[in-house]
Amino acid sequence: MELNERLRNVAVVGAAGKMGSGISLLLAEQLAFAALEDRAGTYVLSLIDISDQGLQGLVRYIRDQIGKTAERQINRLRSLYAERADLVENGEMIAEFVHEALLHVRTGKSLELARDAHLVFEAAFEKDELKIDLFKKLADACGSSTFFLTNTSAIPIGYLGRESGLEGRIVGYHFYNPPAVQKLVELITPAQCSPGLEALAGELARQLGKTIIPANDIAGFIGNGHFMRDGLHGLGEADRLADDLGWVEAVWAVDRVSRDWLLRPMGIFQLIDYVGIDVFQLILSVMRRHIPAPELHSDLVDLYMELGVKGGQTSSGAQKDGFFRYEKGRPVAVFDPNRKAYVPCEPEGWCKTVEARLGAHPDPAMSWKALQRDRDKDARLRAYFARLKETDTLGADLARRYAAASRAAAERLVEMGVARRPEDVNGVLTLGFFHLYGPINDLM
Repeated sequence: MELNERLRNVAVVGAAGKMGSGISLLLAEQLAFAALEDRAGTYVLSLIDISDQGLQGLVRYIRDQIGKTAERQINRLRSLYAERADLVENGEMIAEFVHEALLHVRTGKSLELARDAHLVFEAAFEKDELKIDLFKKLADACGSSTFFLTNTSAIPIGYLGRESGLEGRIVGYHFYNPPAVQKLVELITPAQCSPGLEALAGELARQLGKTIIPANDIAGFIGNGHFMRDGLHGLGEADRLADDLGWVEAVWAVDRVSRDWLLRPMGIFQLIDYVGIDVFQLILSVMRRHIPAPELHSDLVDLYMELGVKGGQTSSGAQKDGFFRYEKGRPVAVFDPNRKAYVPCEPEGWCKTVEARLGAHPDPAMSWKALQRDRDKDARLRAYFARLKETDTLGADLARRYAAASRAAAERLVEMGVARRPEDVNGVLTLGFFHLYGPINDLM
């Protein structure tokens, strides 16, 4: 069965979650355009979740976002609606396209909705037991030719296939957050895979406008394989500095350096907060369960969880408090586990003292934001890291140590066979994490 035929009936399980909603939007757009180009076909998108409220919110989200997509693709719609004399104004075509997209969507809480699906996307919570139980039920409900694409970011695909009875019919299809915006899809193909499934997954990515980077079927894959080790290094650095600076000050310093000195979009503690401290802990436990890596553990993360400090995001996308407290998305205080309270940043107090201890930034004009669209980015990066290499400050030393640890983590993924080549690790970090450069480089 070819991809275009499989796209006539698609289901998403866990559709109302953060990742599931983005995947659902991508598919709703794809099926709406396919239905307009193939008017003889019938297209169905079944969106399945356990929450009625979540599903209602999902439909509103799809409706609003499809309208924005229609605005951006108005020339394509003019061509598709060329024979519709009743559609003249842009607004009329946009409204009709939204109606078309929602016409193919059905929602519900029962996995029976996926019975006739040819492709099933799974985006449930990252727990082995939950995913295996879902896949077992889907194996019973769906036809023997149905293919399954799981958005797991850490659990080995071969393991999920063997435990659920879907071996050979399931691949890892790891979208990055938010799926509707991020270009990267990490494709994880297990040893046992039906002929054509990997090629079909690649063709689907092209139709969705995504870039595929392959990863081998080892827990954590490339993205989380690197992120977990990167995060653990940051935690270790903060712990090392805490005796001298204090814990709150050390967290602020390491986050500042990993963002501003390394020219990244977020510092490491803000990134862990964004993903969720609870999710970070869960992925570490998943990886330890499937690969011999006892070092993938953090007592500090466990302590934060015991204290109920979890980070993550609200359903609206607002940042929850974690290592930092946030106001309008910006860190304004650091959590102190000893006091069990947040310590506000004092620009003329302890924050200023930490800045003085770090020393002057090698080039205050350089930032991730400034370099994103700079045509001379590569040359400016080389000049910047040459200065960083020669700078004798605490901040520069922390940055060099961090860059070396990040590179070592990336090279370890290649040595383990998680990544097929260094370029794939660099690609995941630049595409999926929006880094300006990959960790395996000759900049320093």
